[in-house]
Amino acid sequence: MQRFEYHVVPAPRRGEKARGVKTTEERFAFALSNLMNQLGAEGWDYVRADALPCDERAGFTGTKTTFQNVLVFRRPLRALGDDLPEKPAMRLFNPEPAAAGPKLGPVETPVGPAPAVGPAKGVAAE
Repeated sequence: MQRFEYHVVPAPRRGEKARGVKTTEERFAFALSNLMNQLGAEGWDYVRADALPCDERAGFTGTKTTFQNVLVFRRPLRALGDDLPEKPAMRLFNPEPAAAGPKLGPVETPVGPAPAVGPAKGVAAE
């Protein structure tokens, strides 16, 4: 069974200027092809484009739903013995345990009394 890792990126919202690319449609297609060629060179295969709902805050208490256009790419997961990719995909969790931090020594006894808790003394309330 083939296993994949996925990479989702925002779709371009504007075209890119280039020599011989004049119309809005051509500029947008140029920007899209540049992005797809860049990810393709890293081993990612284009899967599809999606428009997904996203709830955003509107004012102090309201919400509004907008739609975000994203491009979905995938590539086969590498076997355990293979080299890692140059730029690994962002993962939601790290299956490897974190490295142990430095060992801390015993707690030192505080010097002097602890500060008083409560409002500052000598300051008039406004």
